[in-house]
Amino acid sequence: MSIAPTIGVFALQGDVREHARALEAAGAKAVAVRRPAELEAVDGLVVPGGESTTMWKLADTFELLEPLRLRIKSGMPAYGSCAGMIMLADRIEDGVEGQQTIGGIDMVVRRNAFGRQVDSFEADVDFAGRGALRAVFIRAPWVESVGSDVEVLARAEAGDRIVAVRQGPLLATSFHPELTEDVGVHSYFVDMVREL
Repeated sequence: MSIAPTIGVFALQGDVREHARALEAAGAKAVAVRRPAELEAVDGLVVPGGESTTMWKLADTFELLEPLRLRIKSGMPAYGSCAGMIMLADRIEDGVEGQQTIGGIDMVVRRNAFGRQVDSFEADVDFAGRGALRAVFIRAPWVESVGSDVEVLARAEAGDRIVAVRQGPLLATSFHPELTEDVGVHSYFVDMVREL
């Protein structure tokens, strides 16, 4: 693995520029991924925050959904924030009828669990024992339950709600670290990509 891994950002919808900036600050080369050929050229992938039903439909329209599933199954590291967390979940609650995900993490995620846009908030969370980081929650999901192979990395609301998880090469947060100056979560993911 090169010292600066090439990490794609799913660029059909969501916080693409913000994630690219954070990845670059964390020591990776960030590139946009909109087509299957671009997906094949990356060492890892970020699925950004945005709107999960729109992401699913666009991924299907641009013939990226199945290639994404195949790369995830083959062990490509991926990180999903907010809507990206929903996209990496094996199961979702409160999805629209027929909503599909990329899958990969053995968890149940509840869409918009923290409330509507007006209920957005910021809070400090202890991420993976690395100390507090500022987390931005915008119409955020939370994790209802996880399988035995999923590691819980952070909780919010007095420790009651799971907001960050890892399963092997897959990472997900219900918050938006790309909207802060702290690149700790992105550095954690870049290190995951380098390890593989």
